[in-house]
Amino acid sequence: MIKNETISNILTRRSIRKYKDRQLTEDEINTLLECAMWAPSARNMQPCHVRAVMSKEILEGMNRDFKDIVGWDAPAYTNWSSQPFYQNAPSVIFVFAQEYKGVDGGIMAENIAVAAKSMGLGSCIIASIAELFKNEKGDKWKKAMDIPENYQFLISVAVGEGDEEPEPKERNKAQFKIIK
Repeated sequence: MIKNETISNILTRRSIRKYKDRQLTEDEINTLLECAMWAPSARNMQPCHVRAVMSKEILEGMNRDFKDIVGWDAPAYTNWSSQPFYQNAPSVIFVFAQEYKGVDGGIMAENIAVAAKSMGLGSCIIASIAELFKNEKGDKWKKAMDIPENYQFLISVAVGEGDEEPEPKERNKAQFKIIK
């Protein structure tokens, strides 16, 4: 297999669900947003609105509304019983689009996650918070983030300085084949 720094970052990146209590620097968050901006999109339509939320107060408020919707004891996401949806990361980057552009949002999320890894940061791609944005409680958060009313949530990425190093999980190599 060919090896280089980019491939190493892709192969060693893990979902981080435990973060140190340090907010990202302005350079770090701007770099992640720039990497999201340069993600390819279908026909270069660039349909996504991206917001980086760095306020613990806002994230905690979103988490309260989210748990009010899905239930405080519902296993809506990993570590649901002990952590908020954002896994206590200091920043979360949210991606919205006018119509469903899941592939475009997914590419942005991967750019953010791999860029974060290359910068020595941890990340966790999060979709469960979509339940909040399907509800009128989510409308106030979209308004607070200056997201147009007709835009819908696609994906988010929690980012911060990781405080864990999870072991890799098994991969099912039988699902990958080369057809010649």
